[in-house]
Order: sequence, then structure tokens, then C-alpha cells
Amino acid sequence: MLYHVKPGQVSYGEAIGILLLENYVPFVPGDTANATSYNYPVRFQRVPGFTVKRIMAHDMSLVDEIIAAALSLQAEGVRAITGDCGFMALYQDTIASKVDVPVFLSSLAQIPFMRTLLKPGGQIGIITANSKSLDSSVLSGVGITPGKDLVISGLESSPSFVGSIFEENGTIDTELIEAEVVEIANRLVEAHPNVKLLLLECSLLPPYGVAVQEATGLPVFDYITMIDYVYSAVVKKKFSGFM
Repeated sequence: MLYHVKPGQVSYGEAIGILLLENYVPFVPGDTANATSYNYPVRFQRVPGFTVKRIMAHDMSLVDEIIAAALSLQAEGVRAITGDCGFMALYQDTIASKVDVPVFLSSLAQIPFMRTLLKPGGQIGIITANSKSLDSSVLSGVGITPGKDLVISGLESSPSFVGSIFEENGTIDTELIEAEVVEIANRLVEAHPNVKLLLLECSLLPPYGVAVQEATGLPVFDYITMIDYVYSAVVKKKFSGFM
């Protein structure tokens, strides 16, 4: 097989590019910002100044920096670009219009598909980092119309999560945060018995998906389910076997 160089590219084989907030947290295995969360290589690109505080405030002043980061990922050969915060839905259309590869910045992009899995009257429970900030402007960024089928609960009052993620205290106690996430999930499904699917919106929550599923018995979607799905589309595998 003959291969050809791609101008300006000095490394190869990273199909998924991930835009990162400037969030100084020990990202554990399963987190979107931990490379061992994937069964394939990924390429990370931090956006300087793109902090949790700014994205929770729906700050649009960093759009040019985000575009530059996305273009850098494209130049390095990625086949699709995602992010590490569901609130990046705010920038979805802008970034998608500036690059020539598929863009799927927010875990919330899974909701239209999840809606097709519901029977009439069913609901989707969304566990987010901050329920006050997850408003219609964020949802509309990925084409989602708010409705009675969406139930949102947030971790903005969970002390371990707040200390680690919002206050960046330099540590993560996964047992404490898992307990907080499970508690939120249990309260959500108890208060809304028609919730049949759960979405862990925050990119830091996939490590706790197993515990949430064991506690609720429900299908659990998160950033990793979305990224794995897109990877399977942009890098098709060859099948082998026998009959």
C-alpha cells in the first residue's frame, strides 16, 4: 500500500480530536480528558482561558480561540472534533461552520436519538454539572427543543463535586463524587418515575456511569458513549470470522 504525506502533519492515527477547557483537575480514567478512557488514540487541544466559570456563564468572547483550536486539530489530521463539556453546545454551529470534519461538541447531541428510544410518556433524566446554567440556549445549540420529556438535575450543590471541579482544589475523591452522582440519580428517578433513560451530561461523569446504572437499572448515556459511536463511524473496522 502506498501512503502519501499530509502537508503540515507530523503525527498520524488520532481520529478523534477533543477540545479541552482550561480546567486543572485530576482527570481520572473514564473522564473525557483522560486518554486511557478510549480504546483508540485521541488528540487533545486545550483552549487557553476557556474556564469552567466562563462556559457556565455562556461567555461567547472566546469563540475565535475555540475556532483556532478546532482548526489546529483538523490540521493534525483528526476525522471528527468533540469537546469536554456539554455546554460547548453553545459553540456547535460556529465551530462546525469553520472546519471540514464532523463536529459534535456536546454530549447533549445524543438527546434526539435517545428520544426515539422512548415510548409515549417516557422521559429522559439529565444529570448536569449545573442545572441553572443548562438552559434553552444550551439545548438549542444542538437542535434540542425543551419539553416535558426532559428532566434536569444538577451537581451545583454537591460539595465534593463543587470543590473538585468548580473550585479546583486539586483533588478528586471518586468515592465521594460517585455517592453524590448516585444520590442525584436516585432522587431524579424517584421523583420522576417516567424517566427511562439517563444522560450524564458532564464530561467528568462517565466514571460513575456503572454505579448509576446499578442503582437505577436504567440505560446510561454519557460523553464516552457518544465519542465511541462517532469513532465507529469515522474509522470503520474490518470484520473477520467464520460461518
